[in-house]
This record gives sequence, structure tokens and C-alpha cells, in this order.
Amino acid sequence: MRTRTWPAALLLTLTTALLACRLAGTDALTPVPQLLAFLPWLLAPTAAALLLTLLTRWWPGTVWGVLLLGLIAWYIEPYGKTADPTGPPVASLRVLTSNVEFGQATPALIDAVRRHDPDLVFVQECEYTCDAALKKELAAAYPHRAAVPGGGSEGSVILSRHPLRPTSGVPATMGMPGAIADVDGHAVRVQLAHPMPPLPGQTDLWQRELGRLRDLAAADPATPTVLAGDFNASQDHAAFRALLDTGLYDAARLTGHDRTPTWPARTTPAFGAQIDHVLVSDDFTATRTRFLDLPDTDHRAVLADLTLHSPR
Repeated sequence: MRTRTWPAALLLTLTTALLACRLAGTDALTPVPQLLAFLPWLLAPTAAALLLTLLTRWWPGTVWGVLLLGLIAWYIEPYGKTADPTGPPVASLRVLTSNVEFGQATPALIDAVRRHDPDLVFVQECEYTCDAALKKELAAAYPHRAAVPGGGSEGSVILSRHPLRPTSGVPATMGMPGAIADVDGHAVRVQLAHPMPPLPGQTDLWQRELGRLRDLAAADPATPTVLAGDFNASQDHAAFRALLDTGLYDAARLTGHDRTPTWPARTTPAFGAQIDHVLVSDDFTATRTRFLDLPDTDHRAVLADLTLHSPR
């Protein structure tokens, strides 16, 4: 019996270890953060293990598998509450965020911007040629910008129809510029997010840079905030949940798309993780979120329609 049940026991043990980290609220060490991004897909090995326990009549394993399925189903539910502003609407914003993968998807992004007409555009991995193309093609429609120039994945740009007062942004390995936007007379903090991914051996850096975004969000909760970009994190990462716990809400969550994958684009929407987000303070409601498939990048772009409400 022992030799017949070991495959099921192995699958259940691996799933249990990952869920234990999720339950404890820790991202732990490699490979935990990498695997937690795909937590809903733990249903597959757990279901396979459960089937093996039934075939081998290993009843303790069956109970174990049922408990794990229930826990996974619990964690698949959206994290956090939904925003509920009580003040009247005062302005609308359409926000687009896109990781253009070393600038390769810049032409596709420019077409998407012209097609969807966002008010704010957050661009990650916008290296020098991408930056120059955005200036040439979109400067007339988007006269205001905040940027961190850089090559490869280090460059980032915020484009805006509304006047911007640049801030110091967030120090990081890759550019994370920020600004205060004047949206119809209302000050809105806008911040681009692009922390390092949780690469093996660099999970501390990933957590530290997400922590800096959290500190920025917590520093001034009274100012309406839009924080958008490639977070390299999902709601199943403790470091990202800590960011949400400052009082931010995911536009995808607010519009019922909390599990729609954005990466890797070549396997979405069938398989992937949602690591690109538009986060907003509770001064906003979100009416629609769309996911755009742009060629030549491994990320889907996120387009969110937001409404700013007056203070309570």
C-alpha cells in the first residue's frame, strides 16, 4: 500500500507546504513566491492526488485532499473589501498600464493609446527608443510626463493629459516615477510600480521594493491615489496584500476580474497570473476593466475606467 500511495502523498505534501506559507502570511524563500503566483492552479495537482487516494483506497489521504481543496477554494476568493465612496463624483479617469518588454511593444502601445484614449498611461520597460517614440508620437495628446530614463527594463514613463507635478517617486532597481496630477482641480497622486521580480536569490530585494511602495501608499492616505504598473506580485503574495492593506483597491477586483491573468501573455487567458494592476484609494470607483493583448510583450496591458469622488 505504501508504494501505491507515495505519489499522492508527495503531491499533497508539496501543496500543503505552499498553503502553509499562504496561511502564515509569508512569502518565504524560493520557490515559494514564484509558485504562490499560480496558487489557483494548485487545484490540478490536489485533484490528481485526491483521485489517486480514491483509487488506492487511502482514506486518510482522501480526507487530507478534500481539506486542501477547500482551503484552495477559500484562497481563490478575492482578497480585501471593495471601495465604497460616499461623496459625489467629480471627475473621470481612464488609466492604461503596459509593460512593453524592453520597448519591443512600443508601436502596439501607441496604437492602443490612440484607440482607447486613456487620460493616464503608465509604461514599464520603456527604454530610450521607446521613450523617444512616445515623445514623437504622443506628445501633442499627452503634454505632461514623469519619467525615469533607462536602458533595458530600467526605463519607465507616466504620460498624462492632466498637468503633473513630478515627485521623487520610489527608489528601485527599475524606474518607478511618481507625480501629483491636477485632475479638474483635484490633486491625485499617481505612482508607477515596477519592483524587481522575485528571482531566485533576489526575493529580499523584491520584498523590499514592494515595501517601499507600501510605505509611499501609507504615508499620505488622505490624497486620492492611483498606483499602477507591473507589480510582479499577485493577491497571493503577502507583500502585495500588505500594500492593499494600506487602503488601496484593485480596479480589476472592483469590476469582477480579480483572477484574470496578465502574465505570461503567451498563455493567457487560459493560464497565468495577474501581476499587472491598477490600484486606487477609496476615493475612486471602477466601472470597467479590460485586458489588452499587445504583440511583442509578455504582459497584457490593463485598461481601467475610474471615477473620482469628493471627500467624505
